[in-house]
Amino acid sequence: MLSRRGLMAAAGLWPIALRAAGAQPAVPQTSLKVGLLPFGTVSWEAAVIKAEGIDAAEGLSVEGVRLAGSEAARIAFQGGQVDTIVSDLLWAARLRAEGRAVKFLPYSSTEGALMVPGGSSVTGVAGLAGKRLGVAGGPLDKNWLLLRARAREKDGLDLEREAQPVFGAPPLLMRKLETGELDAALLYWTFCARLEARGFRRLIGADGIAEAFGVEGPIALLGYVFDEALLQRQPHAVAGFARASARAKQALAGSDTAWAPVRPLMAAEDEATYATLKRAFLDGIPRRPAAAERMDAERLYAVLARLGGERLVGTAATLPDGLYWDGGPNG
Repeated sequence: MLSRRGLMAAAGLWPIALRAAGAQPAVPQTSLKVGLLPFGTVSWEAAVIKAEGIDAAEGLSVEGVRLAGSEAARIAFQGGQVDTIVSDLLWAARLRAEGRAVKFLPYSSTEGALMVPGGSSVTGVAGLAGKRLGVAGGPLDKNWLLLRARAREKDGLDLEREAQPVFGAPPLLMRKLETGELDAALLYWTFCARLEARGFRRLIGADGIAEAFGVEGPIALLGYVFDEALLQRQPHAVAGFARASARAKQALAGSDTAWAPVRPLMAAEDEATYATLKRAFLDGIPRRPAAAERMDAERLYAVLARLGGERLVGTAATLPDGLYWDGGPNG
């Protein structure tokens, strides 16, 4: 087994400073380590929290820890190198069902979409028959499972057999779609936004796919994951972080100037790309009552458990009790 230091190296961990220049805390602050992914939007939020002094106002010092990728983030969280990461609701549910008491705080409802060239003759899911279809992730990607089920139930189309699916990394699939080697691609939202800025269009979004299964509104399938033990030890600090996250989103939604520290992190090569990334991020800010969101999440989780089985969700056929956290100090 790797040592703690070796594990951090393998996971690609290294601390970074997110402190506003010249800021000197007037009182002792509680440090909270947040995992950040390359080009991930959590770094956008963290930059605003520091630039606006939001964490200091909450008696916190938010410290970013760069992680090499999603798997490294999960390793870091489970190993205690970070206090929280943004991860998938399915993963958080699986952890809790398997005995790791975690809490899930909704972060974003922005999801991927099925993209086609602007001039494509394909106008609906039924038109994917015989087409070369790129799928980000693997055969158990949740959006792919849901798209397959939706196509089968709504259009009588078996995409696995009647289309030509190709699985791969999102950047590669995006390039192949741009060069015409693919007819359509199911991609994560940041890649969709970049393609939209270049004239590509959405055939159907993840929200549209979910509607086919009775989902009534947007679901934040990404959220901050915390250990319940941390919430019990430092309830006011973690609740302060939840408020800081919400205040950063409010700042981004309410002022163009709040985007100044974010713009360099976005790798937006032009104004059109910047605008589409910005719009998609803001569209994903959770706004629904927690009870309504959880009800829809339970519906979608049940569908995914049926489609993906234990390989996708583990042994829990339903969302575990106590998974959602409302951001308050009492859990």
